[in-house]
Amino acid sequence: MSAGEQQAASRATDTLNAESLKLAVAISLLRSKFFQHHPPPSQSDALKWKRKAKERKQEIVRLRDDLKEAEDASQCDIFPQNASCKCYFFDNLGKLSPNRLGDASDHRFNDVLRRRFLRQVRLRERRKTAGSSQKRRALGFSDEDQAEQLRASVDFLVDLCNTSSPVQESKFENWSHQAVDFILVALKNLLSMGKNLESTEGVVSSLIMCLVRLMSSPSKGDKAHNSDTNSQLYIQHLLRKLGHESYIGQRVILSVCQRISVLAESLLFSDPFDVTFPAMHECMFVMIQLIEFLVTDYLLTWSTNEGFDTILFEQWVTSLLQARKSAEVLESRNGLYVLYMDRVTGELAKIVGQVLPLQKLNSRIFDALLRS
Repeated sequence: MSAGEQQAASRATDTLNAESLKLAVAISLLRSKFFQHHPPPSQSDALKWKRKAKERKQEIVRLRDDLKEAEDASQCDIFPQNASCKCYFFDNLGKLSPNRLGDASDHRFNDVLRRRFLRQVRLRERRKTAGSSQKRRALGFSDEDQAEQLRASVDFLVDLCNTSSPVQESKFENWSHQAVDFILVALKNLLSMGKNLESTEGVVSSLIMCLVRLMSSPSKGDKAHNSDTNSQLYIQHLLRKLGHESYIGQRVILSVCQRISVLAESLLFSDPFDVTFPAMHECMFVMIQLIEFLVTDYLLTWSTNEGFDTILFEQWVTSLLQARKSAEVLESRNGLYVLYMDRVTGELAKIVGQVLPLQKLNSRIFDALLRS
């Protein structure tokens, strides 16, 4: 290599080294400025993020456990979907009988049915609010959610009675039992808190009106008469179980007494050869029987409750006496009405005579009851 070529190569190497040096200096300056604005995380910050990650992982695990319990995945194989309720809820259907306690060994089974009922309620709530901009509230168990729990359970029970046949649908017994339990628990909590009383009364009145209408509506023909009669007994039993709470029971008796008076007038002017005439007679007996069940099953218990409404008691006793007078008009057609009503009023008078708080009702009403 000539001297000129060596000098040229040396100059090229010096130029390259200078460029590399400038690049290294520039990178060093950039890194220095970056670390000035973004200091490396300290040990305390690293521990903080590590703790947050651990908490998030624990939260995910809890949510998975809650979801697994809610879906009842572990119980599906043990208890099939068509399993029937074993708590004697529909025992003594249409019969006078003493109270019977359920078997404690069925607690686990009933708990499964309860969770399945909750899933059914949530599913119907989602279907109702689908496509709506209104935010859906979850069914919960805190004090603030009791009104929502009552409303959702009432809606579910009414829809179930309107869309399912109690005679043909095995799931009716499972779902209706759970709905009644939820309604009674939510109502008891709301009354004890003294909150949402007006809306609570509206929800309860709507429930009673719907069930009494289903129970007292005669069939339109002979073909479905037997099935309708059995369905009426199931609805009657639901009202009987709901009547355990005096807030519902007394209102049921008042509504049924008024319905008896209306039906008695309809029977008086109905054609005996009409196809619905026998069904109307059946409805009359079912309603009178419901009053007898509620009086004999619960009146003594109601009278000892602190929140027993004596004004409402006077109202339905008066309405019952008026219903008896309406039945007297039908004595020429069917004297069993008067005999049955006399049995109910006689049982009522006997209980009133034994319980001192019940004797404080209006003297005119008390005298009329004793004379009946």
